[in-house]
Amino acid sequence: MPRRQVVAIRTETIALGALLKWAGVVATGGEAKTLIAGRRVLVNGQVETRRGRRVGAGDLVAVQGGPTLVVERADGVPHPPALAADVP
Repeated sequence: MPRRQVVAIRTETIALGALLKWAGVVATGGEAKTLIAGRRVLVNGQVETRRGRRVGAGDLVAVQGGPTLVVERADGVPHPPALAADVP
């Protein structure tokens, strides 16, 4: 079972590549680009191929062979509740 890792961000959103670096999943932007281009990253259950995709509080980023990142706001500001259309 993949492990879950909470990643606190101080901004409203963060680019996917930057999140992977911030969480320590990759060491460089080039590694993030390769991982994402290889279709090995899912955002909220969907394959994501854009390194600049913005993610924010409440998003789940699953890395094949790595952790599932749970994005939260560092300042304790709650994220808006999911809309019914967003719930699988």
